[in-house]
Amino acid sequence: MASLKGRDFLKLLDFESEDIVHLLDLAHQLKALKRNGIVHRYFEGRNIVLLFEKTSTRTRCSFEVAGYDLGMGVTFLDPGSSQVSKKESIADTARVLSRFYDGIEYRGFGQKIVEELAEYADCPVWNGLTDEWHPTQMIADVMTMQENFGHDLRGRKLVFMGDARNNVANSLMVICAKLGINFVACGPAANQPEAWLVETCTAIAAGNGSTVLVTDDVERGCTGADVIYTDVWVSMGEPDEVWAQRIEALSPYQVNSQVMQYAGPDAIFMHCLPSYHDTNTTIGAKIAEQFGINEMEVTNEVFESAQSRVFDEAENRMHAIKAVIYATLSDEPIAD
Repeated sequence: MASLKGRDFLKLLDFESEDIVHLLDLAHQLKALKRNGIVHRYFEGRNIVLLFEKTSTRTRCSFEVAGYDLGMGVTFLDPGSSQVSKKESIADTARVLSRFYDGIEYRGFGQKIVEELAEYADCPVWNGLTDEWHPTQMIADVMTMQENFGHDLRGRKLVFMGDARNNVANSLMVICAKLGINFVACGPAANQPEAWLVETCTAIAAGNGSTVLVTDDVERGCTGADVIYTDVWVSMGEPDEVWAQRIEALSPYQVNSQVMQYAGPDAIFMHCLPSYHDTNTTIGAKIAEQFGINEMEVTNEVFESAQSRVFDEAENRMHAIKAVIYATLSDEPIAD
């Protein structure tokens, strides 16, 4: 495996399978240090900046705690706190910030923005989420799978239910193909992943002894799954007007007790969060009032069940992000 020091972390298609395994191993090591109360401030005196054009709970907290745990200073910039794309170009922003910081995180809209940041920055750039990809979430997701099924996940089956053309589904397809995990995108035809990505991942998967399946048949897709995964039906930045269409199209792909029965008793449920599994949010209450449904992409029964791993998965975001920061800033092994 080549060193990842100095590399950008923009999308998983850029990385070899062994690179991803290395990040996973680092994440588990760093989680053990955290859980055991072992101080690991490897980067004292160094600093990172977080550029957020889309709000987040898990991504911001994960990067901030990861940075602090590693001994770093962390600066958070929301859209109102910087001149990115308004009075200062992406290229100029990258060149300025990389004079101050050792790493730049970006969470926002088009992938082209984070790619341009990386082109002009003189330090690693990390993708905290774009419309197309969500690579740090994937390291956390596979960590969670490994904690349940062991480190070798080859031959396991992960099913993404619902809007399988979004950034999470795209990224899951890639990491599953890279690690030999059988991937299923289960949703209506209008919400299935782009053909080029399916073809690319099918070829990668074949080289690793796994498969990619796109289907609108829930029973076929979910039978025998090890992981049932879903995400919200309307992504951040999309207009409210699409809710009616998405609810009509995606309701048959809600993760409920029948779906989990198809998967089997040893299957786990995963979700990158936030989730609309009840009416205890402003959006959940609004949708209930407007459309008469109290649960959307997953039922509260499944979300709160013994099969649910959503909060393990949320915690693992921080350990995964810490691994990405560590690997791209140092090629020294972590001492046992």
